[in-house]
Amino acid sequence: MIKFSNSYESLPSRFYSKSTPSIFENPKLICFNNDLAKNVLNIDASKLSDFDKAQYFSGQKIFDGASMISTAYSGHQFGHFNPTLGDGRATLIGEVQNHENNRFDIQLKGSGPTLYSRQGDGLSALGPVLREYLVSEAMHSLGLPTTRSLCAVETSKDVYREQIQPGGVLTRVAKSHIRIGTFEYFASRGDFDGLRTLADYTIDRHYPHLTNQSEKYLEFIRAVATNWSILISKWMSVGFIHGVMNTDNMSICGETIDFGPCAFMDTYKANQVYSFIDRQGRYAYNNQINIGKWNLARFASAVLPLIDQDEKTAIQKTNQTLELLYPMYDHEYSKILSTKLGLNEPNLEIVNLWLNFLEQNKLDFTLSFYRLTHEPKYFDQFPDFKIINSQRTQLIYDQDESNKLMKAINPYLIPRNHQIEKVIQQGLSGEYSLFKEMNEALKNPWQPNDQFGLPPLPDEEIKNTFCGT
Repeated sequence: MIKFSNSYESLPSRFYSKSTPSIFENPKLICFNNDLAKNVLNIDASKLSDFDKAQYFSGQKIFDGASMISTAYSGHQFGHFNPTLGDGRATLIGEVQNHENNRFDIQLKGSGPTLYSRQGDGLSALGPVLREYLVSEAMHSLGLPTTRSLCAVETSKDVYREQIQPGGVLTRVAKSHIRIGTFEYFASRGDFDGLRTLADYTIDRHYPHLTNQSEKYLEFIRAVATNWSILISKWMSVGFIHGVMNTDNMSICGETIDFGPCAFMDTYKANQVYSFIDRQGRYAYNNQINIGKWNLARFASAVLPLIDQDEKTAIQKTNQTLELLYPMYDHEYSKILSTKLGLNEPNLEIVNLWLNFLEQNKLDFTLSFYRLTHEPKYFDQFPDFKIINSQRTQLIYDQDESNKLMKAINPYLIPRNHQIEKVIQQGLSGEYSLFKEMNEALKNPWQPNDQFGLPPLPDEEIKNTFCGT
């Protein structure tokens, strides 16, 4: 059986609330991630039947040693601060430690109302469960830092949204669920003891090398910024649009979290937006780096009281640190996009020329990079390609190394929006064969797969995505 602990529950009680999962009369297992369980978490689930898995991972049975808590946090949502958010539909079962003593949160998402549900039912529709399972596991296979999906369960209980839909519970695995908004929660309340407790806990759990640093909280900001700059640049490299980069959706350890209205771009468009609620394009593809910087400033503002007892000194130190960190976001973006073009050194000018070429010719983002890697003659049909490619190849001083770089970073397969929609529609009828096929295919994104890898036909194109939970 699975051995649980919960270090977060050892923190003061104002950090969380106890929660009780809803009752589901007949939960059914959709999928259990044996590879994640065995090879990452190092847990033995072999003695659990499918029935038991459905029971435990929908909250109907409780593992020995598990605790059921929901965490408190605040957040800037589309730029506006909300002081009281928290896990409105999620319950932390506890933590497991693998053989390398790495600690992972195990959380049920969609298991029922909590103290933070704000009059919501705390449930999740089935569609978002299937979407997050597919996308988070695909992100992992693509090499992006991300939460993972351990289990998907159909609850057999209807969820009332715009339409009545079947419900589901996702078991999410994360290094932790601490967010920018967790720090904002205590800072906004003037609870500086709680803020320091949270910061020390987070440093001990995620950044232990900072523990004895003389200015560990400034170093904490630097470490978090480094992780976020790498994360967001990797999003950009695969055409991923998070869709809701609110501060309550930014993990402090640098993992992708909360996949509600996310999408992968098909035809390249710099200011592409999919999320229906992002009417102003705040979280557009080409604004994600700027939002990353904005979110970093919100995090730094939250931990400001820990930087120095003198407020003016704290502000000066923090501002100086931020000014040094902001360019890192642009550098990481330039570096990874240049690598996708086979360049041995970052060159933003060539990157922009290439992206403009894609946009002007309405070309698919993912397949264009793949074709440039494996079949560059495809682009001979475009007169302006020759000039761009000539400039690109002049900057490549080791062709073999360039080819290796491109093959390692330019996938064929991403979880395309229209394919996910097909999976969801089949799932709503109680059939999951397409879900399982797509999940299996996404484990090898470098392998051509025309069933799931081709761009949508005009009548298949997804214009908008919705949170939907």
